[in-house]
Amino acid sequence: MSRPQRRSVILGTGSEVPAKVITNHDIEKIVDTSDEWITVRTGIKERHVLEAGKGNADMAYEACKRALDDAKVDPKDLDAIIMGTVSGDYTFPSSACVLEDKLGARKAFSFDVGAACSGFINALAVGDLFVRSGKANKALVVGSDALSRMLNWKDRGTCILFGDAAGAVVLGASEDGSGVLSTKLRTDGSYVKMLYVPAGGSLKPPCPETVRNDEHTIVMNGKEVFKIAVRSMEEISRQALDEAGVSIDQVSLVIPHQANKRIIDALASRLGVPMEKVIVNLDKYGNTSAASIPVALDEARRAGRIQPGDIVLLNAFGAGFAWGAAVVKF
Repeated sequence: MSRPQRRSVILGTGSEVPAKVITNHDIEKIVDTSDEWITVRTGIKERHVLEAGKGNADMAYEACKRALDDAKVDPKDLDAIIMGTVSGDYTFPSSACVLEDKLGARKAFSFDVGAACSGFINALAVGDLFVRSGKANKALVVGSDALSRMLNWKDRGTCILFGDAAGAVVLGASEDGSGVLSTKLRTDGSYVKMLYVPAGGSLKPPCPETVRNDEHTIVMNGKEVFKIAVRSMEEISRQALDEAGVSIDQVSLVIPHQANKRIIDALASRLGVPMEKVIVNLDKYGNTSAASIPVALDEARRAGRIQPGDIVLLNAFGAGFAWGAAVVKF
């Protein structure tokens, strides 16, 4: 008789959003836009913004505490902390290292994964591989971003979109048939300048001129992102489902990256999934980058929308371009 396959299983989830809220009406006072314009084009009504003096790891810490409590896992028992983020507290070291210290997880190795809005899927894929291989028995996978720190509040095409949040899951090992059934990742670097921050890296280091020119803020070609995101997320979702041996009809819930309601609607239509099986919460939070999927996953679990035996499809698309999908059985 063959030995049962070891998989990584989600033991607990947690999330955190900052207290400060910026509504569409608040943004009306800053740039030439309106609540109606933002709502119709994006589905976003408000977003949460990290308070001054707080860093990304502070937000992630709260989400991770909740996930660890939910999983009944002590931080000291963690073997790995993998954090999807592009808005670290420092250029270096990684925010995962800052988070490790805050949690007191002295046995763990920790590092960041930079894939922008696809960061959580990438981090989950890495954490899954560590647990499947036996290199880790308990892994903390985090998606956390504070993109409000990178916004040009004079650019109405981007400042309306992004908010701050953190989400986390605790992975453990299981051989009962549940867990992460598959993950698929892709990138296409030919689209780098369709969504990026021009300055602040080694190519164009910070200087007074880059600050004056707002080159440390997000630049995006929204039409190109929309066009490629829907097609790419559909394709990679089908690939992840095929690899897991799961049909779309067997999926109980789809949790897509929360970037734009029109993208989510189009993706659901192309996959043939009714909207009642799709989680949408971007009206409350906006695009929270790597945090969007784990926040939505945590809210769905705590609302009772995910039950034992349910199969959930996660998918994301972000800068790079980078995109990915995962199929998880609870």
